[in-house]
Amino acid sequence: MFDDLSDIDAANVVRCARTLLRRPLLRADGPDGELLTLVYRHRFALQDLFARRLGYRLVVERRFARLYKAGPGADDSRGVLGMSPRGYAYVALTMAVLTGIGRQTLLSRLVSDVRAAAAEAGVEVVDDVVDRRALTAALRHLVSLGVLHETEGTVDVQTEALITVDTDLLGQLLTGPVAEATSPGRLVELAARPGPRGVEHAVRRKLVENPVVLHADLPAEQSEWLRRNQRKESALLEASFGLRTEVRAEGVLAADPEDYLTDLSFPGTSTAARIALLALPDLLADEPVAGRHPVERERLVELCGRLVEDYPAAWSKQFTDDLGRLADEVLELLRRMGLAVRSEHGWTICAAAHRWLPQPDGDPERGVERPPVVQEVPSWSLFDGPEEGACDALPARHSRPGAGVPHDEENA
Repeated sequence: MFDDLSDIDAANVVRCARTLLRRPLLRADGPDGELLTLVYRHRFALQDLFARRLGYRLVVERRFARLYKAGPGADDSRGVLGMSPRGYAYVALTMAVLTGIGRQTLLSRLVSDVRAAAAEAGVEVVDDVVDRRALTAALRHLVSLGVLHETEGTVDVQTEALITVDTDLLGQLLTGPVAEATSPGRLVELAARPGPRGVEHAVRRKLVENPVVLHADLPAEQSEWLRRNQRKESALLEASFGLRTEVRAEGVLAADPEDYLTDLSFPGTSTAARIALLALPDLLADEPVAGRHPVERERLVELCGRLVEDYPAAWSKQFTDDLGRLADEVLELLRRMGLAVRSEHGWTICAAAHRWLPQPDGDPERGVERPPVVQEVPSWSLFDGPEEGACDALPARHSRPGAGVPHDEENA
């Protein structure tokens, strides 16, 4: 696709494509907004790239660029972090209200109109702490997208503020064909339709948007297509989006060496992420069944308790005080990574999780007290003239950072 471009321009197109995958709504005043000028310069090459490779539509204006991705369908694992289902409902209701509210409004009026729209749509509204938090989260999400601007005051449903609406961006948010949808479920279904090339676009979108794509999770025709084309797809994804693929018997993993394209890092620094990493060897110890390892939640709770006991100072207290909640957070993280699945029979972890098995660089010797190190002190002082060979009695200086520190405390 880059035959007509110089090496520098081709590299810039790939850079812009990666940015748009990470920021589907790119604004000049938002994150990575400094690249909008470069996106506008290469807009035709980018539009061709996304249309041919993924079946995505790209709109580029001076003020913003909007990449219309496919919807996730029934998959709820890649949503906005911290946004509850009720928060998502308020996002939809707020967008509906904003279409007829004008360019500026008071926050109190907006909240009142949103709650009235919720009642009209049959959504029960209870003015309690949970409801206010969900509505506030929805409004703040629209602020982060640049659709709402806090002209005076801040978005908080319990205070007053003057809100300015960016109607141009508001009209660019929805990706699903609202006019064709006869119900909310139908709208979700239509938004998740594959691109013009059917199976090719459907599989490639999954490779680009998901950390792990398993053959067991794909329809038969998509799995067969991926097996036939996995080598070609690996080269294509690297050339177009800078992704490196790992092909295994269970499926394909697409990774970004620069860790830019992911909104969910694993391994990570949070308590749940580190516990999940340390728990993997035990969770994957049993033989897999049809490529998946069954996991009992009770067993994971016990494992979390053992890890918390072994390294008591390494974790956040809000999790260690409730091991059940910690186990649920670990499972949810693995699910969002595409490594864990919950069914009516319980939780399972796919064999691809073996890729993340931690490799210890030594024995932490948990629970073993180390004897104090006694160093021999030379009998002479700095004020004495050292005898021949006296310098040989000086203790050697550690050259490796952290030497002498117990391994478990160093890594904690």
